[in-house]
Formats: sequence, C-alpha cells, structure tokens
Amino acid sequence: MSEFFQHSFNVLGHGLIGYIVPFLFVLTVVVFFHELGHFLIARWAGVKVLTFSLGFGPELAGFNDRHGTRWRISAVPLGGYVKFFGDDSEASTPDLESLGNMSPEEQAGSFHHKKVGPRAAIVAAGPIANFLLAILIFAGMALYLGKPSSTPRVDVIQADSAAASAGFQVGDIVTSIDGTAIESFADMQRIVSTNAGTKLTFRVKRDGNLITLTAVPALKEMKDVFGNSHKIGVLGIQYTPQPSDPKSATPVGYLESLKIGVEQVWFIIDSTFKFVGSLFVGAGSTNDLGGPLRIAQLSGQAASLGFQFLLQLCAALSVSIGLLNLFPVPLLDGGHLLFYSVEALRGRPLSPRAQEMGSRIGLGLVLMLMVFVTYNDILHLAAS
Repeated sequence: MSEFFQHSFNVLGHGLIGYIVPFLFVLTVVVFFHELGHFLIARWAGVKVLTFSLGFGPELAGFNDRHGTRWRISAVPLGGYVKFFGDDSEASTPDLESLGNMSPEEQAGSFHHKKVGPRAAIVAAGPIANFLLAILIFAGMALYLGKPSSTPRVDVIQADSAAASAGFQVGDIVTSIDGTAIESFADMQRIVSTNAGTKLTFRVKRDGNLITLTAVPALKEMKDVFGNSHKIGVLGIQYTPQPSDPKSATPVGYLESLKIGVEQVWFIIDSTFKFVGSLFVGAGSTNDLGGPLRIAQLSGQAASLGFQFLLQLCAALSVSIGLLNLFPVPLLDGGHLLFYSVEALRGRPLSPRAQEMGSRIGLGLVLMLMVFVTYNDILHLAAS
C-alpha cells in the first residue's frame, strides 16, 4: 500500500510541474468571466462591489478602482468571488448587524436590500457568463478553422459490431440521428459517443433511397493519444477520406459560427445531464468524476497539442462550471436562486437561521464532493 501511494505522489509531483501553467490559465479565464458576470450585473443594478477576487486566501496583489472595488489576486487559485456591500463573507451571506444599521443611502447600494428580481439576476449572471464565454470560444474557432465537412459515410464495418447488427452497409451515408441532421462524420461520432446503450434511429441514404435503421451503440473503453481511458459509445464503423470528398472543413460566416457555438454548448449540457441521469440509474460510474488534479492534467495535455485545444478545454470547462453552479445546492449560485424562488413564492425571505443551516449543508456537500473527486484524481493519475 505504501508503494502505491509513493507512486501516486511521484506521478502527481512530476505531472503537476508540467501542467500548472496551462491549468492556471484555463481556471483563471473561466473563473474571471464567471465573476465578471456577477460584477457587471451588480453594477448595473446599483449594488456596491467591495471585492473582486481571483482565488481565495491572502492577497498576493491588487488595486482599487475609482468605484472603490478592490481587485485582487489571492494565494489559493481554485476559484474566486465577488463580495458585495452588506455581505458577511465570500459566500454572500448577509451581515445582519450591519444591514440593520444602514442609512437609506447605504441601503441603496446594499445587495441584500435589493428586491428579489435584481438579486436573482446578479446571481444568475455568473453561470450565464460562463455559457456566453463558451459560445464565443466555439464560435470563434468555427470562424477561424471552419466547420468539419467529412462525409458521414460508412466505409468500414467491424464484424460483430452494433452497426453490423443494425444492418448498416458499406457506402451508406447517414443523414440524421433521432431527427438531428448529420452534416459530417464528426457530427455522427459526437452523438454516438455520448449515447452508449441508447437506441438511436438513423436515416440513411443507400443507392439513392432513404431508409431507417436502429442501432444501440456499445460501451467501450478507448484510449486517447495520452493513454487516458474513456468509456464511450461506438457503432463499429469507419470513414476513409476519398479524393472526391469535400474538404475536411468549410468556411462559415458570423451567424453560422454563433449557431455552431450554441450547438456545442447545448451538446455539453445535454451530455452532462445524461451522465448525471446514468449515475442515478446505476448505468454510469462515479469513477468518471474528476476534480482539480484531473483538470490540471487535461490542461497540460491540451496545451501540448496547441493553443486551440487549450481553448476548447477552456470552453468545455466553462460550460461545466456554469452548469455546476446552477445546481440547487446552498452555497452555489443555484442554491441562492432556490432561496430567492422560495422568497418570491412566500412573499418574504427564509429566516436567517434557515439560510444559515442551508449554507452549512451546502458547504458540507461541496467539501465531500471535492474530497471524493480529488481521491478519484489521485487514483486516476497513479494508474496513468
């Protein structure tokens, strides 16, 4: 057992040295835009912002802007926060003593004296900013690199595969899956890979005719170029480029690039909900959950492939963090929105005691999740 942990820490130490810079880049960009969403809507709503911090703990560097906001970089770079006038902590819990002694002028700039609508807008702005960032990154990459246009043609069918059982034939061209239009082989791969064990309906062009086939992608463990294992759905078909095929990517305009960005973000959201759902029915594995160490590893690997891959990871992580923050867990943005929803229905906020208990429960859940995913990360890195 001691040799196992020694190997684990050797892997961690060696890996993190090479991954720390791209990891900090990805996390800083994602956290900055999340907190910027809170900050901008708070300013728009007339709330005084005391602190805008990247990271937690002691301040490493900072400055005050003309509005009195302290912009700071803190020692622990695993998140960030915006602290409003009237807050008691970085989690935006109210300072009840100071709130009760505020003058009317001070109340005008206090977050907790705003109506429930502006408060909800300020809280929701963080995750929304994450989604917008991801859309812009994906759209920018589509504008720069073009849209994949490899023909969704079946050139090879593996024996005893899901495709063979479904009746696919060499030369088939897939036009849609479950009603979603397929324009490239990459489109088909993206849908199939996240639907292992799910019955999919394919519209296929064969000899000039459209036919319908149904197939259930098999769950298989695949390794990427870095040796990381991924469990994905596969049909068992391959595409071989031909000289007569169109270019691998076609140029797109601004509107189409934005459409691609929105589709990419929605695909990540949809895949996340499917994964969470699979955990509840026992079809998924909690071993696939990763935390900061796994993100650091992926950041370094993405950076080694090129800046565009690091940006792709940045966009995907931005969607994931935005979505995670919307979960109705006290302490997260979704927890605050849950409290505000109850307040809107009741016509008055929950009692300070109830909110405090909710925050403690939320903190416990978040800490347990962090411990679990970090343990998963150590096992994953030790096995790599």
